[in-house]
Amino acid sequence: MVGSRRRPDDRIVASLAFGAAGLFFFNVVFGPLAVVLGLWALRRPAVTGRGRFFAGLGVVLGLADLVVLAVLVVASARGGGLLHVRAA
Repeated sequence: MVGSRRRPDDRIVASLAFGAAGLFFFNVVFGPLAVVLGLWALRRPAVTGRGRFFAGLGVVLGLADLVVLAVLVVASARGGGLLHVRAA
């Protein structure tokens, strides 16, 4: 089969997409989805090479989404946003 390529696992693609999108919006939903889908894809023995890399990247981006969410929650709890400037 000349020119045939294996189709990537949908879980890997979804994990990577949710992880990247979660950095900008809906990180409370997209972050955990990216982590779960990425770990689910990594548990499959058929996932090797670049697939493992992208699934791992999806997990890392999902965790980054959760860190961003935590920073926003802490900043909000302290009485302002991240760019809050106090008047002198």
